[in-house]
Amino acid sequence: MRRLSTMDSFYRFYKGRQVTRCVMAAVAMMALVAASYSPPPRSVNPVERRGVLRVVTIEGPATYTKGTRGTEGLEFRLAQEFARQRGLDLYIYPVASPALMRAELAAGRADIAAGQLTADRAWRKAGDAAAVYDRVPQLIVYRRGEDQPAPEDLASLHLLVTAGSPQEQMLQRLKTRLYPHLGWTAVSPLAVDPLQDVQNGVADYAVVDGNEYAYAQHLYPDVVPAFSLPETRPVQWVVRHTDPDLYAAVNQFIVAARASGLLGTLLTPPLQDRRVLAYEDTRQFHEDLAARLPQYRAWFEEASQQTGVDWRLLAAIGYQESKWDPEAQSAAGASGVMMLTSNTADSLGVDDRSDAHESILAGARYFQEVRDKMPTHIPEPDRTWLAIAAYNVGYGHLEDARRLAQMRGKNPDSWQDVREQLPLLSDETWLDRLKHGFARGAEPAQFVDRIQRFLKLLEWQPGNTAKTPSTVVNPDATWVGRPAA
Repeated sequence: MRRLSTMDSFYRFYKGRQVTRCVMAAVAMMALVAASYSPPPRSVNPVERRGVLRVVTIEGPATYTKGTRGTEGLEFRLAQEFARQRGLDLYIYPVASPALMRAELAAGRADIAAGQLTADRAWRKAGDAAAVYDRVPQLIVYRRGEDQPAPEDLASLHLLVTAGSPQEQMLQRLKTRLYPHLGWTAVSPLAVDPLQDVQNGVADYAVVDGNEYAYAQHLYPDVVPAFSLPETRPVQWVVRHTDPDLYAAVNQFIVAARASGLLGTLLTPPLQDRRVLAYEDTRQFHEDLAARLPQYRAWFEEASQQTGVDWRLLAAIGYQESKWDPEAQSAAGASGVMMLTSNTADSLGVDDRSDAHESILAGARYFQEVRDKMPTHIPEPDRTWLAIAAYNVGYGHLEDARRLAQMRGKNPDSWQDVREQLPLLSDETWLDRLKHGFARGAEPAQFVDRIQRFLKLLEWQPGNTAKTPSTVVNPDATWVGRPAA
């Protein structure tokens, strides 16, 4: 065995001491770092940090609309409630197509896409499909008066459907699984609505979404459902990929809202949208819309500029009053497009009530005067509906109905609560409590109901497409602030 020299021994001793010092220095450094280290703060959900929920949608009566009553639509109601529960402001805006919705989501400009969506492959590339919150029947529709087809006729019907729509995808699945001879024509999403083609006799049958038909039936009174397809369409939101916390919150919201019954309430259209005009009324409206309104629309728009009242609301009032007929007269002596009484016409400086231009401008001023009398604390749209009732029955009689509502534990600022009291104005048991005496109270209730329907028909006319959002402010968007603490 080789003996270590004195030099070797010294070298190994020195090297060991050096290594020990290095190790000790490293340990000391690690201890110092550990003492000064604190874990990074947990990343905050970007939506919560921003305090704003951004929702992209598509314009339509079943999704999102901005009309004379403010912002409405199923997707708006859902998004508003979700944002409220999360303590967030809501910024919701429409774009012109599903493809643009996906682009907004993929680019991170929107947190959620909500537009009566069924998450197919294209949507799953853009975001994460949340829990299904509704299942919508898909209808085969045909023209009123033709032979009604039955479900067993499906394979022999030549159907019209929008290309790339969930309805076309459903037909493709049915063709593969059940009906190998099933055929259809797919039309461009930019083309005329298939319902309009059926209405006009261009097509015999079409496949449409049940929710869309519920609103569109008033636009196309000659289109009626024959039967439903065997599948329903799942409807869901799509959340951008990079926000798992928001995705989990949406799913929790849907589950909890379904369990509590809130979801069913949110999915139910407002009462005024569920009141249906008779077929003949709707049919007549569409004929007059084409033949008469073009003569007077510019004057309704002029009246709107003078008063600030939406021209479509003024047109709906005019249609209920006279069917836009300047020669119309009532048994009570009112006449003209806006059915002004002689006293009202004199007070407004109208020389000729049969002059449509004079009548429309004066009727708009009169309605504005009535609405200005309403207490300013009454929220919209109740204030407008109450004003329309007062326009019909008189402000004093409306105040009687509001007092009855308060006496009976109802809300005198709610149109629906006051509407329920109006028939009591002609009930003898309540006459001694009426400051302004007897009135046919059922008439203003029906008057408002019909105007609401005519207004919707005007607001939902085809061609009202949404604008692509600008990079700064989208004029079609709705900002809803969070509730006050």
